[in-house]
Amino acid sequence: MSGQVVLVTGGGRGIGRSHCLALAGLGAAVVVNDPGVSRDGSGGQPAPAAAVVEEIKAAGGSAIAHTGSVSSWSDAADMISAAIDTFGTLTGVVNNAGILRDATVATSTEEDWDAVIAVHLKGTFAVTRHACAYWRGQSKSGRQVDAHVVNTTSGAGLWGNVGQCAYGAAKAAIANLTVVTALEARRYGVAVNAISPLAVTRISEDFFGAHQAADAAFDPARSSPVVAWLQSPESSWLTGQILRINGAQLTKVEGFTEAASCYHASNGESLQYNEIGDAASWLYGTAPRGLAGPLPHI
Repeated sequence: MSGQVVLVTGGGRGIGRSHCLALAGLGAAVVVNDPGVSRDGSGGQPAPAAAVVEEIKAAGGSAIAHTGSVSSWSDAADMISAAIDTFGTLTGVVNNAGILRDATVATSTEEDWDAVIAVHLKGTFAVTRHACAYWRGQSKSGRQVDAHVVNTTSGAGLWGNVGQCAYGAAKAAIANLTVVTALEARRYGVAVNAISPLAVTRISEDFFGAHQAADAAFDPARSSPVVAWLQSPESSWLTGQILRINGAQLTKVEGFTEAASCYHASNGESLQYNEIGDAASWLYGTAPRGLAGPLPHI
């Protein structure tokens, strides 16, 4: 990956740190973004980002630290500028930054909802927006662009999880944002994909037992080779996709799809209130009320 310049948000610890080391190990220059906040987004210190930069440099790689917050529009823009000013270009973004404030729908506070959405969803959008503006400008000026965005979704966003309304909503939105950005950005040479990694990190550690935390299958580094490949020119043909990484297993995740079977209005024009119950029962596999066999309107 010599010549690649990749910004990794949340790169100071956990999965983000693993991504940074994997990218640098393959020759990419890395912008390690991490404000060093706690698990819930409070506080902040420069040490995590600085430590990863030193680790990369000690191994002979190139990296700089950036301690801005992805939830800040101006900080997100500055991350892009820092990469370009330091390394002369930007070829990729890995949106990995995240915080966690779990609560049910009935007990969530406005502050917690806003904080989680700001980091995960707004942060992913803000960094991607500024990067895409740069790449679009490069394309319009006649330069050939081959750039990559890798977003981070999760099982909570794809399939839901009790007590994670804000986190799940943000991660589901990121999955859709991935598809929309891919549709728009392909015209100026940008491939956009997302990963759903299963790993034990500061954010996910409460969901795993001690034996799982010690299991190599849940090592955050397991997802980093996939991220590195998605940041390489070799992957430029793939865009708008979500890949689930579970230990040694890589799976394609497919989005919302319409079922093969559908119910048609009995009058052939519009659905009537008094037939919706039978229609829904049939669609979801329950024998329709008052009908001995399958509905004829299929």
